[in-house]
Amino acid sequence: MALAAARARLPLRALGCPLPHGLVPVAARRCCGEAGGPAALPPGGYGVWQERAARDPAGFWAEVARGALRWDSPFHTACQACPAGGAARWFLGGRLNVSVNCLDQHVEKSPDRVALIWERDEPGTAVHVTYRELLDLTCRLANTLKKYGIQKGDKVAIYMSVSPLSVAAMLACARIGAVHTVVFAGFSAESLAGRIIDSVITYNQAVRGGRIIELKRTVDEAVKNCPSIKHVFVAQRTDNKVWMGDRDIPLEEEMAKAASVCAPESMDSEDMLFMLYTSGSTGKPKGIVHTQAGYLLYSAVTHKYVFDYQQGDVFGCVADIGWITGHSYVVYGPLCNGATSVLFESTPVYPDPGRYWEMVQRLKINQFYGAPTAIRLLLNYGEEWVKKYDRSSLKTLGSVGEPINNEAWQWFYHVVGEGRCTLVDTWWQTETGGICIAPRPSEEKAEIVPAMAMRPFFGIVPVLMDDNGKVIEGVDVSGALCIAQPWPGMARTIFGDHQRFVDAYFKAYPGYYFTGDGAYRTKKGYYQITGRMDDVINISGHRLGTAEIEDAMADHPEVPETAVIGYPHKIKGEGAFAFIVLKEQTAHTDHVKEELKTMVASKIAKYAVPDHIVVVKRLPKTRSGKIMRRLLRKVVTEQSNNMGDVTTLDDPSVVKEILDAYQKYKEKTSL
Repeated sequence: MALAAARARLPLRALGCPLPHGLVPVAARRCCGEAGGPAALPPGGYGVWQERAARDPAGFWAEVARGALRWDSPFHTACQACPAGGAARWFLGGRLNVSVNCLDQHVEKSPDRVALIWERDEPGTAVHVTYRELLDLTCRLANTLKKYGIQKGDKVAIYMSVSPLSVAAMLACARIGAVHTVVFAGFSAESLAGRIIDSVITYNQAVRGGRIIELKRTVDEAVKNCPSIKHVFVAQRTDNKVWMGDRDIPLEEEMAKAASVCAPESMDSEDMLFMLYTSGSTGKPKGIVHTQAGYLLYSAVTHKYVFDYQQGDVFGCVADIGWITGHSYVVYGPLCNGATSVLFESTPVYPDPGRYWEMVQRLKINQFYGAPTAIRLLLNYGEEWVKKYDRSSLKTLGSVGEPINNEAWQWFYHVVGEGRCTLVDTWWQTETGGICIAPRPSEEKAEIVPAMAMRPFFGIVPVLMDDNGKVIEGVDVSGALCIAQPWPGMARTIFGDHQRFVDAYFKAYPGYYFTGDGAYRTKKGYYQITGRMDDVINISGHRLGTAEIEDAMADHPEVPETAVIGYPHKIKGEGAFAFIVLKEQTAHTDHVKEELKTMVASKIAKYAVPDHIVVVKRLPKTRSGKIMRRLLRKVVTEQSNNMGDVTTLDDPSVVKEILDAYQKYKEKTSL
């Protein structure tokens, strides 16, 4: 009683400090088939569902949506083409509230079931939050936002580390109809400034890997260039004081005064739920827009069936909420299904490389969803850090963010999963809203091919296209990966620029959604992702346009031209490799390189900093002035003996110049 009373008086501070471990997950009945339970599907097996979803997507998803979500008003039309082109619209006429689907309905049935386990940065200080407590937290935060004039349609940026409060911030926005934009808490002030519009919720500081990260200071820098920002809500993750200005509002103090009940706003199915910025082949990040019902349904259904989630399981996705994986498989999918979801605040090697597996043992995690980057990193530390902990609770392992290589897959499966856990290599994107291709679901005990996504999810119809825009039939073929029909989780637009959305995803292959990835269809009809086909690189699971890095370096007065490519990196999957041209009088080359790295870190993020920078006299350009980055990739990947057609170069001799510069750099750095 004393603990409950303390939380009622000061909900945020309680969640920001270590608490006793008295709250444990409550086993609840499986409610598959009930409205609001783990998403129900029509009777039959995988093959039956897949065939029906492909043949009649509107009918299939309409039946699933009626059983899986709680509606204020039923929809009258399951699916309709968008009048402006691009993605279809789903569940027209329907009204609901996402936070009610994620919280209220579970509080009615099992209020003391644990919704979140906050695995804080400090080892051994996990905090358990029940659905009742999370609803209380969400309502207080929602009422605080309303007090300061935030209403339906307003944009709220969330710049916070992973915590129950950051989840409550997302759900509070959903409750009142505001649109949240979660910004990864590693982004710089300049990157943050380009992603915020009305208000910001942040922490004074973040804690990660034993280090303090100055979030409020970054926000202060960002809002200097954002006159539209009305309020900055500041919560306390640490006890350290930070500077507070006129726009700054102490969030805990305000929430302690707020009511614990907030009436949910009834939202149209196609109202905006959130924006999430992702990288493209141009320098400007894209504000990808997801809407209410379709996104929630798709994230819940994929969470349930890809991972074989069962009521009572502890679901451990270790992604940051600043990325789509955190949105779909830390917050919305699991909470809609009434799951217990783990919030991982730390790093895989803090305080040692056994952190993940000690957490699995202590929290008895059943599904573990992580990135190949982390698996490759931990692989280098050997098996002893894994085997010293009991992992018998694990049933399903998942990989996300980039294609996993075979060595990492084998280690993940045999060492971590002891050869007994299902391992799902999942392929999807920010734009798809949820998993599109994965080994599961499938017919019972169907084979899983190592390091391959394999099977399309219900309603996903992949096609491969050739260079002439024609569908490639048959098996044992490769091409551009497209999707042939709509699905509910698909993003609807790019904020403020629908034409850019249409051009980016529907123009290259009219009538199809172009993923930007290439794929290979095996002799058995499975799909293997072969990587990006445009100028987007995937660094540790983070998609980043090469143009963004080039733009960040372009402001250096001594560097008139740059070209950035992705190259294979043993740990990160891909790394950034930069070629630069310096002004003739530039003397201190190494100093310039360090300044460029600092500029990229401050303008984008530290993970975007190029691993290598090579100085060249000029870049390989066509007669029209376009940089031929494929030639730079050939150089870096040691394929210079097969440069292909260089006749369109303005001066083909530039290739030898670049090769010579690369070889000198390689000898100097032992690359």
